[in-house]
Amino acid sequence: MRHRDVHMKRRAFITLLGGAAVASPFAALAQHAARVWRIGFITHSTNDAAYASLFERLRELGYVEGQNIIVERRYAEGRAERFQEFAAEMVRLKADVVITSTTPAALALRNATTTVPIVIPTAIDPVGTGLIAGLAHPGGNITGGALLSAELGAKRLELLKELVPGLSRTAVLWNGANPANSLAWRETEGAARTLGVTLQSYDVRGLQDFNIAFATMAQQRPDAVSVLTDALITQYQKEIVDFAINERLPSVFPSKDPIKLGGLLSYGPHYSEMMRRAASQVDKILRGAQPADLPMEQPTTFELVINLNTARAVGVVVPPLMLSRADEVIE
Repeated sequence: MRHRDVHMKRRAFITLLGGAAVASPFAALAQHAARVWRIGFITHSTNDAAYASLFERLRELGYVEGQNIIVERRYAEGRAERFQEFAAEMVRLKADVVITSTTPAALALRNATTTVPIVIPTAIDPVGTGLIAGLAHPGGNITGGALLSAELGAKRLELLKELVPGLSRTAVLWNGANPANSLAWRETEGAARTLGVTLQSYDVRGLQDFNIAFATMAQQRPDAVSVLTDALITQYQKEIVDFAINERLPSVFPSKDPIKLGGLLSYGPHYSEMMRRAASQVDKILRGAQPADLPMEQPTTFELVINLNTARAVGVVVPPLMLSRADEVIE
């Protein structure tokens, strides 16, 4: 009888352990679902359109603003010095993860904290700028997506040369204060030498620089303009597009959004897909993954977009072969 009691207690204990093992994942999921997460979001412009697909994907993954996530949005409005202030604020707010659009903000965050996870969906040269140790193993508190900006900058110059056969002088509009752009600029310089094209640098580092750059460019009359986009440049892409059309300057951009606004040509990755992949990384982090263990995502597909209306407006004839290669033609 005593032996039977011991046997029954042992079975009860084993059953309890088995039940706990089965129940624990469900308990963890319930705990995850019940928590309200605080997500930081730091960028230059109040125009969040570029991040629409990121927040759409977060909703698909079950993160609904006002229900289980609070999004702390901070906008520098072209004043990069504010990134330090925003970074310190995210630490004080105990953000669970911070999403940022630009390398200067990511660097400010990394200087402010080594523990708060940081996701930068479209980082330019994250290894060269010291954001991460390597693409496969970031090694710190930062992950996200890595653009192939250096290689793509050279490709865009080649496309511009194909589009404007007599191309000899190309203006390059870029934010030299963003250290991530340095490699892209060097690669563009290398491509220019190979193609026999002279580059004219127009370095814009804040709001006050754009009108000066436009006035100087109008006076110097380059054959075309190539735009090295970052978060600051994106904030003023409509003004850049309008200037290029008014001055009858063929323009090339890294993404298709400016082409919808009237830019001539773009070649680059599917940014919306990179945003969606970044949202999945945010989800993994909130579920316990460490940024150091999440590889930086790299684009796998690229698109060529041409605006034929703009081509006519600036006096450019798009070669039929280029049109046949285009992923999208706007008319």
